[in-house]
Amino acid sequence: MSLRDHAREAIRDEVAKHAWTLFAAHGYEATTVDQIADAAGMSRRTFFRYFAGKDELVLERLVESGNLIATALEQRPADEAAWPALRAAFSATIRLQEQHHEKSRPLQLMLRAEPALRATIETRRRLWVERLAPLTAARLPSTDAADRSGTRAAAVTASAVACLEAAQIAWAENPGTSLGELLDDAMGAVAPLR
Repeated sequence: MSLRDHAREAIRDEVAKHAWTLFAAHGYEATTVDQIADAAGMSRRTFFRYFAGKDELVLERLVESGNLIATALEQRPADEAAWPALRAAFSATIRLQEQHHEKSRPLQLMLRAEPALRATIETRRRLWVERLAPLTAARLPSTDAADRSGTRAAAVTASAVACLEAAQIAWAENPGTSLGELLDDAMGAVAPLR
Protein backbone atom coordinates (compact mmCIF):
# COMPACT_ATOMS: atom_id res chain seq x y z
CA MET A 1 0.00 0.00 0.00
CA SER A 2 1.17 3.50 -0.76
CA LEU A 3 1.44 6.25 1.82
CA ARG A 4 -1.77 7.73 0.41
CA ASP A 5 -3.55 4.39 0.84
CA HIS A 6 -2.38 4.15 4.46
CA ALA A 7 -3.60 7.68 5.13
CA ARG A 8 -6.96 6.93 3.51
CA GLU A 9 -7.39 3.78 5.60
CA ALA A 10 -6.46 5.66 8.78
CA ILE A 11 -9.08 8.30 8.04
CA ARG A 12 -11.72 5.68 7.24
CA ASP A 13 -10.91 3.89 10.49
CA GLU A 14 -11.16 7.10 12.51
CA VAL A 15 -14.51 7.99 10.94
CA ALA A 16 -15.78 4.47 11.62
CA LYS A 17 -14.80 4.71 15.30
CA HIS A 18 -16.76 7.94 15.67
CA ALA A 19 -19.73 6.46 13.81
CA TRP A 20 -19.88 3.34 15.97
CA THR A 21 -19.69 5.46 19.12
CA LEU A 22 -22.64 7.52 17.87
CA PHE A 23 -24.54 4.39 16.81
CA ALA A 24 -24.06 2.91 20.29
CA ALA A 25 -25.31 6.09 21.94
CA HIS A 26 -28.18 7.06 19.63
CA GLY A 27 -28.94 4.12 17.33
CA TYR A 28 -28.39 3.78 13.61
CA GLU A 29 -31.46 5.60 12.31
CA ALA A 30 -31.11 8.51 14.72
CA THR A 31 -27.46 9.08 13.82
CA THR A 32 -27.02 11.28 10.77
CA VAL A 33 -24.15 11.48 8.32
CA ASP A 34 -23.73 15.11 9.41
CA GLN A 35 -23.26 14.02 13.04
CA ILE A 36 -20.67 11.42 12.01
CA ALA A 37 -18.81 13.91 9.83
CA ASP A 38 -18.87 16.53 12.57
CA ALA A 39 -17.59 14.06 15.18
CA ALA A 40 -14.76 13.09 12.80
CA GLY A 41 -13.94 16.74 12.13
CA MET A 42 -14.85 16.76 8.47
CA SER A 43 -17.54 18.08 6.20
CA ARG A 44 -20.45 16.03 4.90
CA ARG A 45 -18.93 16.25 1.43
CA THR A 46 -15.60 14.89 2.68
CA PHE A 47 -17.44 12.03 4.42
CA PHE A 48 -18.86 10.95 1.06
CA ARG A 49 -15.35 10.84 -0.43
CA TYR A 50 -14.62 7.99 1.98
CA PHE A 51 -17.97 6.23 2.36
CA ALA A 52 -21.05 5.79 0.19
CA GLY A 53 -23.24 6.04 3.30
CA LYS A 54 -23.85 4.86 6.84
CA ASP A 55 -24.59 1.30 5.74
CA GLU A 56 -21.10 0.98 4.24
CA LEU A 57 -19.64 1.95 7.62
CA VAL A 58 -21.58 -0.83 9.31
CA LEU A 59 -20.88 -3.49 6.70
CA GLU A 60 -17.18 -2.69 6.56
CA ARG A 61 -16.77 -3.18 10.31
CA LEU A 62 -18.73 -6.43 10.21
CA VAL A 63 -16.58 -7.73 7.35
CA GLU A 64 -13.46 -6.84 9.35
CA SER A 65 -14.79 -8.98 12.20
CA GLY A 66 -15.25 -11.86 9.78
CA ASN A 67 -11.68 -11.45 8.58
CA LEU A 68 -10.47 -11.54 12.19
CA ILE A 69 -12.32 -14.82 12.69
CA ALA A 70 -10.95 -16.23 9.42
CA THR A 71 -7.38 -15.39 10.44
CA ALA A 72 -7.94 -17.07 13.81
CA LEU A 73 -9.39 -20.13 12.06
CA GLU A 74 -6.39 -20.36 9.73
CA GLN A 75 -4.09 -20.35 12.75
CA ARG A 76 -5.84 -23.25 14.50
CA PRO A 77 -4.05 -26.63 14.47
CA ALA A 78 -4.51 -28.36 11.12
CA ASP A 79 -5.81 -31.57 12.73
CA GLU A 80 -8.50 -29.81 14.79
CA ALA A 81 -12.04 -30.70 13.73
CA ALA A 82 -14.21 -28.04 12.10
CA TRP A 83 -16.67 -27.37 14.94
CA PRO A 84 -14.16 -26.87 17.77
CA ALA A 85 -11.90 -24.88 15.43
CA LEU A 86 -14.77 -22.53 14.57
CA ARG A 87 -15.61 -22.14 18.27
CA ALA A 88 -11.99 -21.31 19.07
CA ALA A 89 -11.78 -18.86 16.14
CA PHE A 90 -14.85 -16.99 17.43
CA SER A 91 -12.91 -16.30 20.66
CA ALA A 92 -11.08 -13.42 18.97
CA THR A 93 -14.25 -11.43 18.39
CA ILE A 94 -15.80 -12.52 21.70
CA ARG A 95 -12.85 -11.12 23.66
CA LEU A 96 -13.20 -7.76 21.92
CA GLN A 97 -16.93 -7.60 22.52
CA GLU A 98 -16.62 -8.50 26.19
CA GLN A 99 -13.76 -6.03 26.72
CA HIS A 100 -15.87 -3.25 25.21
CA HIS A 101 -19.25 -4.43 26.47
CA GLU A 102 -20.50 -0.89 27.17
CA LYS A 103 -20.49 -0.25 23.41
CA SER A 104 -20.87 -3.81 22.13
CA ARG A 105 -24.15 -4.59 23.84
CA PRO A 106 -26.06 -1.58 22.47
CA LEU A 107 -24.53 -2.17 19.04
CA GLN A 108 -25.65 -5.80 19.02
CA LEU A 109 -29.16 -4.68 19.91
CA MET A 110 -29.01 -1.98 17.22
CA LEU A 111 -27.98 -4.50 14.57
CA ARG A 112 -31.03 -6.63 15.36
CA ALA A 113 -33.57 -3.85 15.97
CA GLU A 114 -32.94 -1.38 13.15
CA PRO A 115 -34.98 -2.33 10.06
CA ALA A 116 -32.57 -0.38 7.84
CA LEU A 117 -29.77 -2.79 8.81
CA ARG A 118 -31.49 -6.08 8.00
CA ALA A 119 -30.01 -6.25 4.49
CA THR A 120 -26.59 -5.36 5.88
CA ILE A 121 -26.80 -8.17 8.43
CA GLU A 122 -27.81 -10.64 5.73
CA THR A 123 -24.91 -9.48 3.54
CA ARG A 124 -22.54 -9.88 6.48
CA ARG A 125 -23.80 -13.42 7.12
CA ARG A 126 -23.31 -14.37 3.46
CA LEU A 127 -19.82 -12.86 3.30
CA TRP A 128 -18.75 -14.58 6.51
CA VAL A 129 -19.96 -17.98 5.28
CA GLU A 130 -18.22 -17.46 1.93
CA ARG A 131 -14.99 -16.51 3.70
CA LEU A 132 -15.05 -19.22 6.39
CA ALA A 133 -16.55 -22.19 4.51
CA PRO A 134 -13.39 -23.06 2.52
CA LEU A 135 -11.40 -23.04 5.76
CA THR A 136 -14.03 -25.23 7.36
CA ALA A 137 -14.08 -27.66 4.41
CA ALA A 138 -10.46 -28.63 5.01
CA ARG A 139 -11.39 -29.71 8.55
CA LEU A 140 -14.37 -31.90 7.70
CA PRO A 141 -14.02 -35.66 7.46
CA SER A 142 -14.00 -36.70 3.84
CA THR A 143 -16.94 -38.51 2.31
CA ASP A 144 -17.42 -38.59 -1.43
CA ALA A 145 -16.03 -35.10 -1.69
CA ALA A 146 -16.92 -34.73 -5.34
CA ASP A 147 -19.66 -32.17 -4.92
CA ARG A 148 -20.92 -32.38 -1.35
CA SER A 149 -17.95 -30.94 0.56
CA GLY A 150 -18.83 -27.37 -0.39
CA THR A 151 -22.41 -27.86 0.75
CA ARG A 152 -21.38 -29.51 4.00
CA ALA A 153 -18.80 -26.82 4.76
CA ALA A 154 -21.32 -24.05 4.04
CA ALA A 155 -23.92 -25.73 6.26
CA VAL A 156 -21.49 -26.24 9.16
CA THR A 157 -20.16 -22.70 8.85
CA ALA A 158 -23.61 -21.12 8.61
CA SER A 159 -24.72 -23.13 11.65
CA ALA A 160 -21.74 -21.90 13.67
CA VAL A 161 -22.38 -18.30 12.62
CA ALA A 162 -26.04 -18.70 13.63
CA CYS A 163 -24.91 -19.96 17.05
CA LEU A 164 -22.67 -16.90 17.42
CA GLU A 165 -25.55 -14.59 16.49
CA ALA A 166 -27.92 -16.29 18.94
CA ALA A 167 -25.33 -15.98 21.71
CA GLN A 168 -24.71 -12.32 20.88
CA ILE A 169 -28.41 -11.49 21.06
CA ALA A 170 -28.82 -13.27 24.40
CA TRP A 171 -25.68 -11.56 25.74
CA ALA A 172 -26.82 -8.11 24.61
CA GLU A 173 -30.24 -8.56 26.19
CA ASN A 174 -28.92 -9.96 29.48
CA PRO A 175 -26.15 -7.85 31.03
CA GLY A 176 -24.02 -9.83 33.44
CA THR A 177 -23.95 -12.92 31.27
CA SER A 178 -20.82 -14.29 29.59
CA LEU A 179 -20.79 -14.20 25.79
CA GLY A 180 -18.31 -17.08 25.71
CA GLU A 181 -20.52 -19.26 27.91
CA LEU A 182 -23.61 -18.43 25.86
CA LEU A 183 -21.75 -19.37 22.69
CA ASP A 184 -20.62 -22.64 24.28
CA ASP A 185 -24.27 -23.38 25.15
CA ALA A 186 -25.47 -22.56 21.63
CA MET A 187 -22.75 -24.51 19.87
CA GLY A 188 -23.13 -27.38 22.34
CA ALA A 189 -26.79 -27.66 21.40
CA VAL A 190 -25.86 -28.10 17.74
CA ALA A 191 -22.64 -30.10 18.24
CA PRO A 192 -24.34 -33.54 18.08
CA LEU A 193 -25.34 -32.75 14.50
CA ARG A 194 -21.76 -32.52 13.29
